[in-house]
Amino acid sequence: MDPSIFTADYLKKNNPRIFKLITRAKDIEELRGQLVDFTFSVEQQAVEEAGHDDASYLARIRDCGFSFRMLLKKGSEQAAGFSILQALWDIGHARPRPELTPAFFADLLYLLLGMQGKSPHKALDTIHLTSVEASGRKAARTRSRQLDNLWSEVDRRMSAFPSGLDELAVRRRRGRQEKILSILGGSPEEWQDWRWQIKHIIRDLATLEKLVKLSASQRKALKAAKEHRLPFGITPHYLSLMDDELGRRDAAIRAQVLPPMSYVKEIAAVEDVSCLDFMGEEDTSPFDLVTRRYPAICILKPYNTCPQICVYCQRNWEIDDVMASGAFAGMEKIEAAIQWIHDHPAIHEVLITGGDPLAMGDEALAAILARVAEIPTVERIRIGSRTMVTMPMRITDSLAGLIGQYREPGRREVAVMTHVQHPYEVTPDTLAAVDRFRRLGIPVYNQLVYTYYASKRFEAAALRRLLRLIGIDPYYTFNTKGKDETLAYRTPIARLLQEQQEEARLLPGLARTDEAVFNVPRQGKSYLRAREYRNFLSILPDGSRLYEFHSWEKKVSQETSTFITTDVPILHYLERLSRDGESVSDYETIWYYF
Repeated sequence: MDPSIFTADYLKKNNPRIFKLITRAKDIEELRGQLVDFTFSVEQQAVEEAGHDDASYLARIRDCGFSFRMLLKKGSEQAAGFSILQALWDIGHARPRPELTPAFFADLLYLLLGMQGKSPHKALDTIHLTSVEASGRKAARTRSRQLDNLWSEVDRRMSAFPSGLDELAVRRRRGRQEKILSILGGSPEEWQDWRWQIKHIIRDLATLEKLVKLSASQRKALKAAKEHRLPFGITPHYLSLMDDELGRRDAAIRAQVLPPMSYVKEIAAVEDVSCLDFMGEEDTSPFDLVTRRYPAICILKPYNTCPQICVYCQRNWEIDDVMASGAFAGMEKIEAAIQWIHDHPAIHEVLITGGDPLAMGDEALAAILARVAEIPTVERIRIGSRTMVTMPMRITDSLAGLIGQYREPGRREVAVMTHVQHPYEVTPDTLAAVDRFRRLGIPVYNQLVYTYYASKRFEAAALRRLLRLIGIDPYYTFNTKGKDETLAYRTPIARLLQEQQEEARLLPGLARTDEAVFNVPRQGKSYLRAREYRNFLSILPDGSRLYEFHSWEKKVSQETSTFITTDVPILHYLERLSRDGESVSDYETIWYYF
């Protein structure tokens, strides 16, 4: 795609009615009122002229009009420190605004076109589904043929993303295991021992390069990461998931653990790591090892490390290193934290996380679970762990049995929360680990982070479909946190909304049922399906959208604050997709999700 087309002149050329208003208004305040009136008039005209098949078309006009009116509000201008209205006034009167970028003009252009009903308005589901004039069985069969065609297209798109359970992938990983074992020194039996996996975590660049081919940029970033002593490590199992040849198939795998240079530079420049605490956990920790944001649940963090570090981890500011010595808090501190939970009977659910608590030994885990289970008000224990992906051999029959013994139907539920990021991460070992839990009545839920590497059309849908087949329930899809150091991973909020409404909803209910959320710092989850919890405030000169998020406490508290954040410019995201070989036309409706 050519971003250079998005200019002030192009904006004016495609919106003659709006710029006629701009040139005729006597001042900017008169223009504000006229533009608001204009949005209502074009919506009313569209309603009067629309046919019975135009519901989605009308919804787009309505949504764009509402969003544009939000941008015109004085309160939005004050919050943004920038005025869309002033920018339009200056453009209409040929006043130079050199700070306005193609990404700004592109987003504003599509908003104005959508508001006037000029935009492309075909979502994926309307490509094949059309009005059926017949009735009865004839109508049902016509509709059924359309649904067949639609699903064929969905299936084709999902099949573009290989599963780690595919025969070729299994064979490929088997070869990778043999190579890693030959270099590290080990047997197939040792490979299946989680303690061997931990002992042989790859921590240095020299060893890593013997085991997998790296690109020049990956090598340079890792070298810089080690120089700045950033936490880094990969389990042999997870390393076996990377392909021998460089390509896009394992891009999501590599992105999880190989930091880009942009990340390394941002982290290296930080003097006080507590500023990386994006969620403000220090402000929601009433007691050592405990985090509490909601009335009936708290987090217990007994173990502050993992078998490997995800680059964009929410708690990377707390973790010193992979399997760092001293990561275990010690039973004295843990006992004190559990006693604090005991003394707060409003808490009915405890999420044991960290770090990864399943990287602890069985004895320590058993002691912690036993003490939490003794709290009479706790009716649910959740364990947050990624070991089913990074080190699935950790989930032994004895570990599953240890956890399962605290399940007491009608009295206490035990559940496991995991993070599978991509279909290519799933292996037969992962499937077996999940099955060990499920056979004991322990449900497993997935929390997907919607990064760039999981955001192509139907990529996340393919993951949810596979997860259900191996026994994992989709639970949350998290918008990637707006941290400067993780810019390479971020996607526009509009893309996640588009994915949820155009792709996820085409799956059967059990496969699509998760919740898209934005984590509001110091406050908690804001459900993206609910427009009442956010305001679209502005499009900034660099093309990023500015949002104001409301706390979940909005309706249960007399006094709550809001959080204002900038998003990734949509044009930049589409340009990146284009560079990676994606057809940008497949994403054309992204502009109309706010």
